[in-house]
Amino acid sequence: MTNKEIANAFKYLADLMELHQENPFKIKSYRNAYLLIRKWPEPLAEKDQGELEKLKGIGKAISSKIVELNETGTLRTIQKYEEMTPEGVREILKVPGIGPKKVRVLWKDLGAESVGELLYACNENRLVELKGFGLKTQEDLKKKLAYYEKSKGSYLYAGIEEEAHRLLNQLRQANPGMRIDLTGAIRRKDSVLPGIEILASGKPALDPFIEKVHIDTDTQPACRGKTLEQGTTVMIYTCESSEFGSKQFLYTATPDFLKQFVQTYKALDFKNLEDEQQVFAKAGLPFIEPELRSDPHFLSLASKNELPVLIETTGIKGVIHAHSTYSDGINSLEEMALKCRELGYEYLLISEHSKSAFYANGLREDRLEQQWEEIDELNEKLAPFRILKSIESDILNDGSLDYEDAVLAKFDLVIASVHSNLRMDKEKATQRLLTAIRNPYTTILGHPTGRLLLSREGYPIDHKAIIDACARHHVIIELNANPYRLDLDWTWIPYALEKGVMISINPDAHSIAGIDHIRYGVYAARKGGLSPEMCFSALSLKELDAFLIRVK
Repeated sequence: MTNKEIANAFKYLADLMELHQENPFKIKSYRNAYLLIRKWPEPLAEKDQGELEKLKGIGKAISSKIVELNETGTLRTIQKYEEMTPEGVREILKVPGIGPKKVRVLWKDLGAESVGELLYACNENRLVELKGFGLKTQEDLKKKLAYYEKSKGSYLYAGIEEEAHRLLNQLRQANPGMRIDLTGAIRRKDSVLPGIEILASGKPALDPFIEKVHIDTDTQPACRGKTLEQGTTVMIYTCESSEFGSKQFLYTATPDFLKQFVQTYKALDFKNLEDEQQVFAKAGLPFIEPELRSDPHFLSLASKNELPVLIETTGIKGVIHAHSTYSDGINSLEEMALKCRELGYEYLLISEHSKSAFYANGLREDRLEQQWEEIDELNEKLAPFRILKSIESDILNDGSLDYEDAVLAKFDLVIASVHSNLRMDKEKATQRLLTAIRNPYTTILGHPTGRLLLSREGYPIDHKAIIDACARHHVIIELNANPYRLDLDWTWIPYALEKGVMISINPDAHSIAGIDHIRYGVYAARKGGLSPEMCFSALSLKELDAFLIRVK
């Protein structure tokens, strides 16, 4: 098991125990284990119990449970509490933003034993009279439940990417001579997916990789199933080899893209084409990358031969927005810098949390000075690689940043982000961001909506007003590359580019492993047509220096 899976098991156990009002000291120890293990830098699954017991913060009780998890995939204690808890109540526990104490009240006092029953109770105003609830809480809960229901059965691209490519290779090896490739949303690299979609020129042998749950040769997909590895949904489409290109084009495009294509080129026959390139050649179009086939806008650009040259992962020159142990990161500043240099980046723009982010060990002024001294020392040691002095400054409730101007002026660059008071209506959220954008020290607007994909909807904002303001005040917009965020959403990139607003692909890395998140940001940016020229993080160190001089 991965450290994340082990940590989540302890969190789940703590939630179940709190639901049943068990020993608070044990509950706290399991929550502490969750917080510790999810950030542990080395794989714990590779250690025996004796080694685990020697690790700081992991005692005999926790280490024995880690061993049990690695050997069995679960814990006997978890099974005990699951048997005491209706399945629907366990599902309510999974809904982000509803803690075990509230779930217990909803279960014991209201009698709700499923998400559906709870939604019905919200619609019937049954929660208003419950202790600790009220109309506002009920409405908030209703939104959370609706979002959870909508997101069920969906996957993050980053969560199934590796499994999809392993499955693809396994199927190719098991079916030599057959054309097999990814198709649909996973080929477009959509941020959220219905599962793994595969196109095969024939009927491939699927054992022992996929558990078939539905086969129907008269409709598409011909087979639906689950991977034996992780239980991920798989859809298999089949066709003749002579029409592989036609079908690949058909299944890769979104309905909107396909509808415009068919309407525009309805006089042409695109059936029975072996290669996808032939589809575009027959229409007299340049090849349109799969990522661009989500938005018909790019079909129009292709018809005018105006498709953008898309940003590549190799085009990112520096790591902008990262955290170290100075705030809530796992690795030291030097470790982060050395990893960036090892990966070939020219610079690291370290952006710790600011002083208002007490929950993330945000930096007060004295600790800023301490970090800057270390940065100066490391820059002498690591040249020509450079660490630049940045901050992720909290946007306070009134839109101001949480340092005085005299402090903000000392940074090379300021990223302004919202981290608190997220329950805002559109007007409040938009005005809060507009105020921050107008601040002369704001260089980059961080994760504009605060969303967490499949977990939390972002607060609503007037995207056009925000982008227009960034254009007026020369503020760059972050595309936060953490696969749970990918915020700014790629659908707004074309409008930002139209207004001349640069996009910065930032990993928001809290560890050396998090630097790799840059690639997910690049995938999303490509879907929006981002070119290297309009990507701030594609600036070389020399170009960045020139930019900062102009800004100052």
